Amino acid sequence: MATDMAKYVSEFVGTYLLVFTVGCNVISGSPVWAGTSIGCVLMVAIYALGGVSGANFNPAVSVALGLSEKLPWKDVGIYCAVQIVAGILAALSYGALFMKVFNLAPSPGFGWWEAALAEILYTFMLCFVVLNVAAAKKNTPNQFYGLAIGGVIWAGAYGAGAISGGCFNPAVALGIDVSSAGLGFGWGFAYTGYELIGAAAAAGLFRVVRPDDFGGSADYTLGTRLASEFIGTFFLVLTVGLNVLASSPAPVWSIAASLMCMIYALGNCSGAHFNPAVTLAIILAGRDKCSASDGAAYMGVQILGGICAAYTYAAMHHGKTFALQPGKGFNFGHAAAAEIIATFTLCFVVLSVATIKEPLTEYFGLAIASCVTAGGYAIGAVSGGSLNPAVSVGISSAQIINGGLFYNCLIYSLFEFIGAAIAAGVFHVVRPEEYEKATA
Repeated sequence: MATDMAKYVSEFVGTYLLVFTVGCNVISGSPVWAGTSIGCVLMVAIYALGGVSGANFNPAVSVALGLSEKLPWKDVGIYCAVQIVAGILAALSYGALFMKVFNLAPSPGFGWWEAALAEILYTFMLCFVVLNVAAAKKNTPNQFYGLAIGGVIWAGAYGAGAISGGCFNPAVALGIDVSSAGLGFGWGFAYTGYELIGAAAAAGLFRVVRPDDFGGSADYTLGTRLASEFIGTFFLVLTVGLNVLASSPAPVWSIAASLMCMIYALGNCSGAHFNPAVTLAIILAGRDKCSASDGAAYMGVQILGGICAAYTYAAMHHGKTFALQPGKGFNFGHAAAAEIIATFTLCFVVLSVATIKEPLTEYFGLAIASCVTAGGYAIGAVSGGSLNPAVSVGISSAQIINGGLFYNCLIYSLFEFIGAAIAAGVFHVVRPEEYEKATA
């Protein structure tokens, strides 16, 4: 077991590397790869040091772990102090390296409350994923925890980052703020407050989706599973909308990352469908993996999550929305082919890696999310690359604000459900062993 000094040095090193990488990317990095670089340094530091200190590297994460009874409060306090000192020193370091710093504040055109929502929501997502992949009894031990946690930065940096700068970490916020005191000072404390709110909310909802970690039953009720489906779908659709409205340089990568994180966090809670087409494919594939009644409840909650997320991203962008429609030069026939093929791919991979008798144990989330990366970039210009009725309904629901047509989402959903049905049919053909009854 690591000594106290080893744990504190571990937290210092990881936080220093994270904040230093943030600063270097903001000052000199590519807008396409900056968020990916930051997420990668977090991921590799977590894998390198997780066995020493738990690899928090973030006061909000430490507080969430403390509130969830996963980290003693003495360690929470010392970890937070070490992380903040490391963040400030790292910020002074990149300032000395480049002889340049940057101020912390909401992006031009946004105010405190839009920045607050961005920081609260994605700090919530970060802390929630940490709790589920690194602390939940049902998920430990595993080897995907670093990938899942680092992926939250990929999810949040490109969309939410365009509003608040994308800190999601008081050590990052205070480091940037202190190092740039000559340009302006004070937002670091506000951001810290937002991020601690997100941490507290994550700890609260962690208790909802993981009752077995707090003395409850490990056989999750439908209500617990529906909460899981709502949370996962909400963050998927929110990430879609924020990336599109921000004209993100890496939208599909960010969206796929949000799906991957939530699949790893909640896969053994609800199955992590987050998509009515996936739920339909699992029902049609049979084998009692999801009953029709549970599936109907899942679909309803997924669509509700999508609608709530769509109005959230519209609010954060002052009422701006976007349409669900075929791309320029394409029609609904083209969109049908694109959505059916790409949704087939997604649903077939879900069936093949997550519902078989011997499913993948480490790479399932990466495999499923990579379908979004593949499909989004391949057919995004044709149909927009929804692949998900919850995404489609959410986009069209928010577009009503600006006089858009709602029924497009019904057409898209039909395409997506056709892709799901084909996936279930092909699965029956290529996986006959899944339907063989076990012999005594």
